[in-house]
Order: sequence, then structure tokens, then C-alpha cells
Amino acid sequence: MSTHSEYHGPADCPAILPVFPLPGALLLPRGQMPLNIFEPRYLAMVDDALRGHRLIGMIQPDPDVSSTSHPKLFRVGCAGRITQYAETGDGRYLISLTGVSRFRVEGEVASAQGYRTCQVSYDEFAMDFQARAGEDKVDRAGVLKALRDFVESNDLKVDWAGIDEAPNEALVNALCMMSPFGVREKQAMLEAADLKTRAEILIAVTQMELLRGSGPEPTMQ
Repeated sequence: MSTHSEYHGPADCPAILPVFPLPGALLLPRGQMPLNIFEPRYLAMVDDALRGHRLIGMIQPDPDVSSTSHPKLFRVGCAGRITQYAETGDGRYLISLTGVSRFRVEGEVASAQGYRTCQVSYDEFAMDFQARAGEDKVDRAGVLKALRDFVESNDLKVDWAGIDEAPNEALVNALCMMSPFGVREKQAMLEAADLKTRAEILIAVTQMELLRGSGPEPTMQ
């Protein structure tokens, strides 16, 4: 498959997908996620993806299930295409995923490669294939106010010029992906029905953190 393949709908994506369970890692459609791959099983996963459809599913383990060797996964993740790839001199891969579409896990498939593989469906997320869908319904002023309050509270610096130029989809999804919030908050953002709802969740979670006056170490840049 060409490295410039386009995805027009659920039928363009594979039903069997290797998944990378990583708590706190949120990938959204058209978002960019850099990854440092060093475990042998995930090096093999990248090798196999590069030989095939180049897609990897990012998904979070469920924190309520205590299993370190084979953690239970949330049912919704996001498929990302390997769009950048580099090898290091010490056996690591530096890759970047570009989000394509969310998926729902329908079951796990046995794999002899060490990494986990799932049977997935993209059908309920068909809107993910439409760039900038629902942008006009986003409360941009509310998103920017929440960001401004968070930045001032944590004494952070941001590129306001870049933020002002960003379309609503890119703005909301980037802020959700970079946010320092917990696994469940990020999963709620991932599973939001549409961009408007995702923005509302981002605003609400940010306001709750500010009201508490404490929380995770700020990492938003």
C-alpha cells in the first residue's frame, strides 16, 4: 500500500489491527503523535506494520483492572498511520503516527509476535474521515478562555499566534492530546460523539482542575 494512501471511510481500514496499549496517550483523527519504540515486541509491531497497512491502534489500558502482564483495554482507541520513521544507533525506532479514525474493539486476536492484536470496527466513527466536521458548532471562545485560565494558573507559555490561526478541529484535538489530565478524562475526550462535545469535555475538565487548585503536573505546551 502506498505511503500516501487516503482513507475515505471505514472500508479503507483493516479489520485486524495491532494495538499499542499506553496509558495517558491520546491520539485523535489527523493528530500527530511521536513515539519512542524500544521494547522488542513493539519493534516487531512496527516492522510488521511497515510491511503492511502501516496502521497501529493506540489504546489505553483500563486502570480499574489490575493486571500488568495483560491489562484489560478500553473498548475504543484510534488508528494511526506511521507517517515518520527513523532508526537510532541503539536499537530504537522513532516514529510519528497521524490519526486516521477511532475504532471499537470487537475482540482480541491471538498473536505469536508478542504484541496484542484486535478485531476492530470503525463504522460508528465514520465522521472521523471527514476533516473539520462540526467545526462551526465548537465554542471556540470557551475553549480559548479555559486554555488562558489554565496557562495563567500554571505560569505556562504558549504560541498564541499559532493558536489564533488554528482551525477549530486542530485546536481542540491538539489541546486534548497535549492536556495533562488523567486516563479517564482522556478516554472521555476520545469517545466524545463529535467535536463540539469533545470541546465541552475539555472545557469542563479544565475548569474542574482549576477549581481543585491542584492536580497533575502541567505539561501543556
